[in-house]
Amino acid sequence: MKYEFARIEKKWQERWEKEKVFAASDKSGKKKFYGLVEFPYPSGEGLHVGHPRPYTAMDIIARKKRMLGLNVLFPIGFDAFGLPTENYAIKNKIHPAIVTKKNIARFTEQLKMLGYSFDWDRVIDTTDPSYYKWTQWIFLKLFERGLAYKASMPVNWCTSCKCVLANEEVVNGVCERCGAEVVRREKSQWMLKITEYAQRLIDDLDELDFIERVKIQQKNWIGRSTGAEVDFATTAGDKLRVYTTRPDTLFGATYMVISPEHEIIKKWSPLLQNLDEVTAYQEAAARKSDFERTEMAKDKTGVELRGVRAVNPVTGNEIPVFISDYVLATYGTGAIMAVPGHDTRDWEFARKFGLPIVEVVAGGDVEKEAFTDCETGVMVNSGFLNGLSVEDAKVKITEWLSDKGLGRQSVKYKLRDWVFSRQRYWGEPIPIVHCDKCGYVALPESELPLLLPEVENYETTDTGESPLAAMTDWLATTCPKCGGHAVRETDTMPQWAGSSWYFLRYADPHNDKALASREALDYWTPVDWYNGGMEHTTLHLLYSRFWHKFLFDIGVVPTSEPYMKRTSHGMILGEDGQKMSKSRGNVINPNDIVDEFGADTLRLYIMFIGDFEKAAPWSSNAVKGCKRFLDRVWNLSETRLEGGEGYSAAHERVVHRAIKKVSEDIENLKFNTAIATLMALVNDFYEKAPSRGDVKTLLALVSPFAPHIAEELWEIQGFKGMACQAQWPSYDESKTIEAERELAVQIGGKLKGTILVKSDAGDDVVLEAAKADEKIKKLIEGKEIIRTIVVKNKLINLIVK
Repeated sequence: MKYEFARIEKKWQERWEKEKVFAASDKSGKKKFYGLVEFPYPSGEGLHVGHPRPYTAMDIIARKKRMLGLNVLFPIGFDAFGLPTENYAIKNKIHPAIVTKKNIARFTEQLKMLGYSFDWDRVIDTTDPSYYKWTQWIFLKLFERGLAYKASMPVNWCTSCKCVLANEEVVNGVCERCGAEVVRREKSQWMLKITEYAQRLIDDLDELDFIERVKIQQKNWIGRSTGAEVDFATTAGDKLRVYTTRPDTLFGATYMVISPEHEIIKKWSPLLQNLDEVTAYQEAAARKSDFERTEMAKDKTGVELRGVRAVNPVTGNEIPVFISDYVLATYGTGAIMAVPGHDTRDWEFARKFGLPIVEVVAGGDVEKEAFTDCETGVMVNSGFLNGLSVEDAKVKITEWLSDKGLGRQSVKYKLRDWVFSRQRYWGEPIPIVHCDKCGYVALPESELPLLLPEVENYETTDTGESPLAAMTDWLATTCPKCGGHAVRETDTMPQWAGSSWYFLRYADPHNDKALASREALDYWTPVDWYNGGMEHTTLHLLYSRFWHKFLFDIGVVPTSEPYMKRTSHGMILGEDGQKMSKSRGNVINPNDIVDEFGADTLRLYIMFIGDFEKAAPWSSNAVKGCKRFLDRVWNLSETRLEGGEGYSAAHERVVHRAIKKVSEDIENLKFNTAIATLMALVNDFYEKAPSRGDVKTLLALVSPFAPHIAEELWEIQGFKGMACQAQWPSYDESKTIEAERELAVQIGGKLKGTILVKSDAGDDVVLEAAKADEKIKKLIEGKEIIRTIVVKNKLINLIVK
């Protein structure tokens, strides 16, 4: 009988869906397991073969957990707001909602084609008003508690998308999505005060089972540092405050630099002798992204503020003040003390502008290069700090500054508050109105969801406002507080809004009274295992942890962390070793692979392709190897075997070892070696005919990886129920161990033969077996064994004289 994968896969997909085999039960008395994948953005191109890698991995884990007897929640949904859909809608003059519906249908078809065990009754879509009602509700709660606020600030402006980008969305100075130039603009934006949670976001990582590189990226992005704030007097009568992690080097501060946007420049403008030069530099800096401005390799530029000087608080010397684009208004205080003797960037700037360079930590030649390796050492040229170690000097200078009222110890974070506005149409409307009398006022919860109105033109206005700003009828409303005239907020939320809490909605997706019932949240949350891309470590993962902690603080969720375990995966590259992209022409369409080889072959191959956590190139030839393996499984099992369901004596040990290896490998994301183990087991079965029980275990182990073929063969063999609902095979540790081992016998470190002894035999037994071997007996005859070295289950080395 031929292995008709197309017929078999369609048959079982329809049956699973009809019988709701993978539906999670809210009323189950079983222990729960909540497995989560990052829900996809439904683009028009659909899936390529790289996308299913994380879905297949978590599907394998979810299927195994069900077979272990757990009540499994394995949901899917669509993160469907965002720029790509809106840009497509603008170009093709189709409403984004229509585009989204079509794309979701395409993705759903592809995901079902691959046989994933998602609970399809729990699908969510962030553009559904019944979903984004609760996204808006969370925003209102943030607003009520002062964690959502409006502020005018310099922002990243994409010149193509015509919208504000978060720092995380600017990659190498260009827009992450479209690749266009990003410039700086001053704009009034809604902000979320994620910085209030910075320390908790660091501290709580210690309790989580996240892979180490995820923890490191989160900590580095938050960027906690301990230092001191120092006040520099100026000849203008104002003070310039800096934050430094190296207050010990204060005697080496020979100039100051402030950001071109620093608010004090406007105040000082009447005093500046070169105001035109300063203004021109400010305008040039505004056209650069943060990345361009802080790029270490770039030529250092700046303008001295002639007419105002600062005073070094420890030396009393007047020092020049510059503006330079390498200092950002949004980091620290927007001003720095420059210590060119011990900072490469400051040293290059000082050399260019002919500024003094003073060594204050012994050990370098500051005329040739900045002595940057100054974390340890002895202070020099530093007055009352001379002779102290760096660490002792930090403590003493901070105490001195505090006593003099010139500074104080301080903790700072690199993390900035989250820019939460987008001047676009296809996003959640922000449920706020502005009243001339009352200011910004929240909509009553009873008016949620605030629906997106229909618009004819989806393009951002020439002034950079949302298309909603042109809808005068929609804009005009009444103030919920005073009843007077008010206007609606025209900015919409970023795509990250809906994805910051979606995992909670899966617990109770049809609830119209709350984002999810407390009963459902108490049972299902936190997520037990979350797999996602490393590219989202400083975006979605950080944002969702922040939102979850806030919801915990207001009593909505039962835990302060959303995910107990976080793993990540490597990309599947094109056959050319490059990232798959339409422009490179190296995209592999999964539909083509499924049509030719079947979904099970695709699933098997993308798990067999290499280390799950590392990138791996696609190989069309290697796919065929996985198909051949499934053909062998089919040929082995297509005829019903008779007899009991026990293991054959010939295969008992290899079956137990396979169960142990596959079980452990799935938990450790070692899918490639698990599959290799299954291939080896099938080879054994071809050498010696398997029993009915041997085949039953094989099919159970194969089921999470290639579920369709496993179900069909399970049915052919007449086993009870479905393979996916069978009990996961257990193993006996004692039966995984070989009864006898072949050990190498060395004499004087040179291999002379082998012996066969019982596994884990004692040293004395091994020695006697070696001495009894005919070949070894002749070689040591007449010689004295002065020492023996036994490596358990591997070798014995006889030292003779």
